[in-house]
Amino acid sequence: MKKLLKALLAVSILLSLVGCGESSDAKYNVGVVQLAQHDALDAATNGFVDTLKAEFGDEIEITVSNAQGESSNCAVIANGFVADGVDLIMANATPALQACATATDKIPVLGTSVTEYGIALYGSSEGFTGVTGTNVSGTSDLANLEEQAQMILDLVPDVKTVGILYCNSEKNSEYQKDVVVKYLESKGIKTVVSSFSETNNIASVVESLCDECDAIYVPTDNACADNGLTIDGVARKKGVPIVTGEQNTCEKCGIATQTIDYYQLGVITGKMAIRVLNGEDISTMKIEHYSDYYTEAKKYNKTICDELGITIPEGYEAID
Repeated sequence: MKKLLKALLAVSILLSLVGCGESSDAKYNVGVVQLAQHDALDAATNGFVDTLKAEFGDEIEITVSNAQGESSNCAVIANGFVADGVDLIMANATPALQACATATDKIPVLGTSVTEYGIALYGSSEGFTGVTGTNVSGTSDLANLEEQAQMILDLVPDVKTVGILYCNSEKNSEYQKDVVVKYLESKGIKTVVSSFSETNNIASVVESLCDECDAIYVPTDNACADNGLTIDGVARKKGVPIVTGEQNTCEKCGIATQTIDYYQLGVITGKMAIRVLNGEDISTMKIEHYSDYYTEAKKYNKTICDELGITIPEGYEAID
């Protein structure tokens, strides 16, 4: 039954793409592959679409397709856009970027909500200069990981052991984990790393971490964001505070985060798309970072902080 549902979903996605650009008088046709529906990815897509619409108006047609959290659906959507001959593809999240980069080496592909492009595209950040030399570029949502790790020490001053929770199928999460572990251990803090592959294992993984640790760090991780309420349902009962890599996850299970504005990240990606559609060579375009334009914001979840007795210092903004 599960295979049948996936097949039907794939067919529905393909049908939604049929004729993309064929009946339109638009000068440009752009496809968007979004991995899943949650606030951060939605905001990035909205920023991207709004920026292109503001620039091109009726001259551009944008088709947004959501893969419902399935990497295999990203490939189906990407191949559909390639078959339709769109002028540019925006890939929202790492699995979407990987699917689009595999689907075409000719149509320009711009990623967004991708943490580390070297890892996403080549499996390693070693030697990656920030320019792919191919049809792929984009924007990174990488926040300052060392500053996020320091937040744990600032907000939970008696912490001795920190757990790191992430999905092991997300290579960008592995990268974030490595940076945070290195920083915490340099400060004399013990770390316990736990990952999951199946979302139905999250509750048990979190429970084990809570039994061993004084606090937990959750990086920018789509699977964790999608299952933030499950994480919260275990950790808050155990009285274990969580610092997260981005706001969407913090709203569900965290005490605080140092985060970016994903709508503005989408705007930056949209401006890159405008340059590509106006003739700039994407192969020479450097990966752009949110921090190139904006300062990351420190935010806190008042409800969870109050319940856990966490005192928030000045310089933090409450999440609405």
